[in-house]
Amino acid sequence: MEEPTVDADGSDARLVGTDRVLAVLAELAHHPGGIGLEEIARAMGSPKPTIHRALAALRRAGFAARDGYGRYILGDEFLRLAFLHHEARPEHVRVLPILEALCARYGETVHYATLDGRSVVYRSKVDPPAGTLRLTSVVGGRNPAHCTAVGKVLLAAALPSEQAVRDWAGDRPLETPTGRSLGTVEALHRELVRVRERGYALDDQENEPGVNCVAVLAYLTSPTAPSGAVSVSGLTYRTPPEKLVDDLPAIRAIVAGKPAASPPDPGILR
Repeated sequence: MEEPTVDADGSDARLVGTDRVLAVLAELAHHPGGIGLEEIARAMGSPKPTIHRALAALRRAGFAARDGYGRYILGDEFLRLAFLHHEARPEHVRVLPILEALCARYGETVHYATLDGRSVVYRSKVDPPAGTLRLTSVVGGRNPAHCTAVGKVLLAAALPSEQAVRDWAGDRPLETPTGRSLGTVEALHRELVRVRERGYALDDQENEPGVNCVAVLAYLTSPTAPSGAVSVSGLTYRTPPEKLVDDLPAIRAIVAGKPAASPPDPGILR
């Protein structure tokens, strides 16, 4: 295997060997419709022969393939391993019945997400039946933590003080995807205090216009440390946030693995 080229400060000057193969694999993941050799080389700033060797290694392992147009895509073996791993993870096995129960109760998209730096990562998702308008989120997708209900409830558990919020935010400004998004550390800190007091978080069109969510912490792998958060996401015109808040006892019960005490109010079900 090639030895890495190292700059004077000790960092790699370019991708070589295994690092390059992994970088090509990651680039393929951004192009589900396929991408040509020349496009990959241009995107990665590497010579075509170099990228071609990396693709050949991935194809031998089944991690990359070529479609009928000669474009490169992720291979079936990579997808098989990824789905096998994801479906066998303890948190996924435990959370899926919870998400299915919430989706059946409200007829809306339900997510399970974890915190990763400034983002939330969606680990599991259950959509309502076919024919119903669905959200565009995907498993493995990310959103700014401070703009989502799952993110805010997780941040409230992780950042107990305003200084902790400042340290988390660092020097980068907070993104504001909509006019309702929290754009300052002070506003976020105040919101996290409210989340801790209430025991749940709301996203009232803060991440996407017309979409609201309510989220609570989930304790899937420990009775004391949250493994992530579960949210019910509704289109505002058919499931406004106050209706989900009114039904919070049922949401909490289901996330805790218990049956809801009562059927949902018919008004929640459109």
